[in-house]
Amino acid sequence: MTDLVVLAAGMGSRFGGVKQLDPVGPSGETVMDYAVYDAVRAGVERVVFVIRRELEQAFHAQIGSRYSGRVPVAYAFQELDALPGGRSVPEGRTKPWGTGQAVLAAADVVGDPFIVINADDFYGRRAYEGLAARLASPSAPGAYAMVAFPLVNTLSEHGSVSRGVCDVVGGRLRSVVEHTGLAPDGADVVDVSGARFTGDELVSMNFWGLQPDVFGRLEAQFGEFLDARGSEAGSELYLPAVIDKLVAEGSATVDVLTSPDQWFGMTYAADRDAVAARLADLVTAGEYPSPLGWHA
Repeated sequence: MTDLVVLAAGMGSRFGGVKQLDPVGPSGETVMDYAVYDAVRAGVERVVFVIRRELEQAFHAQIGSRYSGRVPVAYAFQELDALPGGRSVPEGRTKPWGTGQAVLAAADVVGDPFIVINADDFYGRRAYEGLAARLASPSAPGAYAMVAFPLVNTLSEHGSVSRGVCDVVGGRLRSVVEHTGLAPDGADVVDVSGARFTGDELVSMNFWGLQPDVFGRLEAQFGEFLDARGSEAGSELYLPAVIDKLVAEGSATVDVLTSPDQWFGMTYAADRDAVAARLADLVTAGEYPSPLGWHA
């Protein structure tokens, strides 16, 4: 069995609202609807939404109910005070602890290999097919996979973005390093520090294929992170940083897959129209029905 874990706890501060619930498809579909559709027809058997408790009612009404009878749905909750080892929330902290904690929130719900995605990213049918096929093969603990995309294909026309730039050797991930403030600069891409990239570099878009053993590793790293940086305002444990450390210490391997499909997403409010237009084009091209069906 393979689960799809959808990271949907973010409130979309740059987008200006709960972008996970925004209807952008020709018949009012959300980006998540296309993700679930692609995942199910690739062989995923259950969807687990990681959300904040205050979003639960909206998710049940607007998201979870539409999958009833089509694919089993479960929920996990990313909560500020869900800290390992009896640790307490630092005074003044109001936001959860990042994508590392978000995945850890699913530990009590997920017991099978699983795919992790961002709720507001479109990855494409072939990307799900490749990752689901990889997870369907028996794997040892610590044997993970990811789908990476060329940096130039993951930028926004409306502002800078953060991306995990991957060092890949022989189809295996050697490291993933987060770069912030990435934006086009002439023929190149430049980050906030001035580092330049060609745009051909592969980047992580939080599209991972993981095994349940990752939860224990996440909990250990989360504790270390809290001890070292928990008192820093706004500090977050990013899932790519967790994976990078596991790879560096030799306790995990990550096969890097690529896809001919085009990634797109909604980082800024102004991205919405472009996403809607691209989804409409895919429907016109026959890639998806409208309204979106749930048959394999």
